[in-house]
Amino acid sequence: KDKHLGEAGEAWQINVGGTKNVAKACEQFGKKMICISTDFVFDGEKEQYTEEDVPNPINWYAQTKYEGEKIVQSLTSPWVISRLAYPYRSAFPKNDFVRAIKEKLGKGEQVSMVTDHIMTPTFVDDIVYALASLIEKNTEGIYHMVGSQFISPFEVAIRIADTFGYDKNLIHPTTRAVFFANRAPRPFRLALKNDKITVLGVHMSSFDEGLQKLKKQLE
Repeated sequence: KDKHLGEAGEAWQINVGGTKNVAKACEQFGKKMICISTDFVFDGEKEQYTEEDVPNPINWYAQTKYEGEKIVQSLTSPWVISRLAYPYRSAFPKNDFVRAIKEKLGKGEQVSMVTDHIMTPTFVDDIVYALASLIEKNTEGIYHMVGSQFISPFEVAIRIADTFGYDKNLIHPTTRAVFFANRAPRPFRLALKNDKITVLGVHMSSFDEGLQKLKKQLE
């Protein structure tokens, strides 16, 4: 929404300016910087993405995040870039997509879910353990700190209904062209590989596993 403001907008000031300020401080004092980034830095044209793929952001938010990534990579002091994707858990300051869907289905409300978009949902608690592992092992570089299952939003809703016993007839399929009409462009195939983080011995849950952990948290 603030693309027209350019560098005067909050997206740029936070994701680029804010990152630059922290990066300068880390470099000045010789501290490792851990930068949290996003799967949206990719354009969604490939089947899957690894840490070796070159980002190609297609919207303003993603562009500002990528500009922040480039600042971090220019540091002479140690750095880590951790890309996340669709984080969720049972309790979190932001009302994530899983809880939003769960709440609607729980109230008996109908939901329209996109079938032609691929995402890589990530259980928040796994991110915590993954970050701790990177710190303990003194690791550097780019890591995809994401879940272990590629899935469509429509299938996400179906899995939520199955897990919590909601009526699947409330879930209606739609396409990205309809659901995201007149909104900012976005990448639609965001299957991020997490092999690099799992090699360190970190288990990133599949969406099915994450849902079971979320259910247990709620109980």
